[in-house]
Amino acid sequence: MKVPSMAEMMAAGEMPEILFWVGCAGSFDQRAQKITKAFATILDKVGMKFAILGKEEACTGDPARRAGNEFLFQMMAYQNIQILNGYGIKKIVTTCPHCFNTLKNEYPELGGNYDVIHHTTLLQQLIDEGKIKLKEGGDFKGKKISYHDSCYLGRANDIYEAPRKVLEALDAELVEMKRCRKNGLCCGAGGAQMFKEDEPGDKRINIERTEEALATGASFIASACPFCNTMMMDGVKNKEKENDVQVLDVAEMIVASML
Repeated sequence: MKVPSMAEMMAAGEMPEILFWVGCAGSFDQRAQKITKAFATILDKVGMKFAILGKEEACTGDPARRAGNEFLFQMMAYQNIQILNGYGIKKIVTTCPHCFNTLKNEYPELGGNYDVIHHTTLLQQLIDEGKIKLKEGGDFKGKKISYHDSCYLGRANDIYEAPRKVLEALDAELVEMKRCRKNGLCCGAGGAQMFKEDEPGDKRINIERTEEALATGASFIASACPFCNTMMMDGVKNKEKENDVQVLDVAEMIVASML
């Protein structure tokens, strides 16, 4: 895939409509790379002019701040803000709710003011505008899908409808877990927990969450966050259900159903 970097675009004297912030998971995690590809393919298909920062993109600093290293967070944030402001970036889209939350709500106090949207919101807009055309009777028609609310998308930013509306466009049956929306249960990866050992307890959070998802009888668990995706996949493997239940990002489901 040929995705232009911001540097290449500026050298050609062009400006993208939107900057796609890939994030660490989307760049380096093998599973999350598939989500990045799926989303970039969608942007490509609808003819949206976008660019990435490429090697100039550093971690937003979310895990550092959540784990209590404020100094490291501010260092990373300032570095990113200098680059973004240097390019005159106005609008950013990201497939990671952690990046989304940090760029949108925490960068402004450090001088980084951007219009930041999560990829599910952009997908909903593109579907509403008729730019994304979906196949009649696609892969998910009539199938049961259970959507897992990411903490940073749901409770932190009140985005509950966009991902569900996108999934409804697939002609599938949306089945909610016992705890959903404002009462959704964390997958267990937020707050930098992804990168540290478990604390003592009886049960891992992702196992409990996966049990709730499996109880719905859904054949697909939809997520909108690379961390949630990993945790839910681990849970499904733990329950030895990987042949019956697939964990997919909303963008992957859309790209599979596009004309």
